[in-house]
Amino acid sequence: MSEKRSFGPDLARLTDAADQSFTVRRAFGEAYEHDGQLVIPVARVRGGVGTGSGGGAGPASHATDGASDAPDGAHGEASGEGGGGGGGYGLRVTPLGVYVVGAAGTRWQPVLDLNKVILGGQIVGIVIALATGWAIGRRR
Repeated sequence: MSEKRSFGPDLARLTDAADQSFTVRRAFGEAYEHDGQLVIPVARVRGGVGTGSGGGAGPASHATDGASDAPDGAHGEASGEGGGGGGGYGLRVTPLGVYVVGAAGTRWQPVLDLNKVILGGQIVGIVIALATGWAIGRRR
């Protein structure tokens, strides 16, 4: 057991996968034609990468309840070796809008983010509920 083992993540494979994901094609999608105009989708791309690994060697833990498989009278020191590693990456693509290129020129059409619209509606609802509660409390 004198051979040295590596427990780290496969960085080459992780780098290749991330390289294939973080491309300009993620930000600017495939252009297509619609009603005689060229449409180019645009998105925001964010990503991150992380890795970790560990390993070690040392004495193995001994059973204290006498349930060992070793025959009676067999004593000695046990040692063990172990380790592990992993890695990963995340990618988030948020659509922003499209460029429309036609005979009249180029124009930008942003995407309506429904999450922001819903959040704004919730905030307005909370403000109305608090104001109503405050007004009713002052009348008493």
